[in-house]
Amino acid sequence: MEKKTLTLWVLSLFLLVLKTSNSLEEGLESTRMHDYAKYHPMEEIYTWMEEVERGNPELVSSAVYGRTYEGSNITLLKLGLENPEGKEKKVIWVDCGIHAREWIAPAFCQWFVKEIVHSYKTNKKLEQMLQNLDVYVTPVVNVDGYIFTWANESTRLWRKSRSDPPPNSSCYGVDLNRNFNANWGTVGVSFDSCQNNYCGKAAGSEPEAKAVMDFVGKMVNQTLCFLTIHSAGQLILLPYGHPQITAPNYDELVAVGEAAAAEMKNVHGMGYTVGTSPQILYANSGSSRDWARLIGIPFSYTFELRDKGEFSHLLPEEQIQPACEEAYAGALSIIANVHDKTFNSGTRPNAAVSGVAMGILTIMVVSFTAGVKV
Repeated sequence: MEKKTLTLWVLSLFLLVLKTSNSLEEGLESTRMHDYAKYHPMEEIYTWMEEVERGNPELVSSAVYGRTYEGSNITLLKLGLENPEGKEKKVIWVDCGIHAREWIAPAFCQWFVKEIVHSYKTNKKLEQMLQNLDVYVTPVVNVDGYIFTWANESTRLWRKSRSDPPPNSSCYGVDLNRNFNANWGTVGVSFDSCQNNYCGKAAGSEPEAKAVMDFVGKMVNQTLCFLTIHSAGQLILLPYGHPQITAPNYDELVAVGEAAAAEMKNVHGMGYTVGTSPQILYANSGSSRDWARLIGIPFSYTFELRDKGEFSHLLPEEQIQPACEEAYAGALSIIANVHDKTFNSGTRPNAAVSGVAMGILTIMVVSFTAGVKV
């Protein structure tokens, strides 16, 4: 009787292992089946996220950390392995799709996750980083706007969110990358809701921006790096967007950014320019990049992916793969640099803005906003 019971137990265990193995293989295969060289509507991205999580439970989990103005979920994937020594892990943040029309950005976030999922078991360095870091990836922040760009050709170049117009206006939406609480409303924005760079009625007035600030803000002491992906122009932008404010670790931000740009150029020969927004693009305020650095996240960058004007936000699908390959090399360069600095030295790099700098910054913000009419 005991022998028969043992045999049944072993058989049951074998079937359970086989079922689990098959489930993981099916999940990984479904991830591989996803076409990463095409643009995908939001429903397909949601489905893909579910498949990635289901197929890789040891690495991937998901969380809904906010809802858009129209009630859609803002969902992230968390990539990370258990730390073998039980030590506290640090955080890397990556988001895409804050501007609706920049379809290459969500395509990159999907590519980024795919590369990690498919290579971490054979890449010892990547495995080590995932044991020390949790990487939070939001494929689409501006879900409402992104869905709207898929409606028809006339909406394809929509940039903003889809919140209702303010009183006495018929123009929808806010530029979410002008709505963060960082020198809000001081430069490079409009208070006209019909303009593409309309910054909203107040800092953090939009649920999408507030969701990011609330979620990341709770992890600020663990967060080493904030990467936000945009297009176009082939730029790596660092804080700050205000021409009269300089990050305390400016030189280091430039050096890490230049190293990333070099890695990106090695992939397909495409040059990426590194600098602050006022230096190489235009002055702006209220960006997520500036907000991240301002609250104390030491490394914060905006990637502006391909191209330099020929197609701009209408980048053809045949350029998705090369654009994502070079961007992945750049992102991985920054993440590896930050990881090695932190875990090789045992100290968190240049974390906070000094009290003096913070005071100067506050004074400047007050003086700039005092004369602004909303």
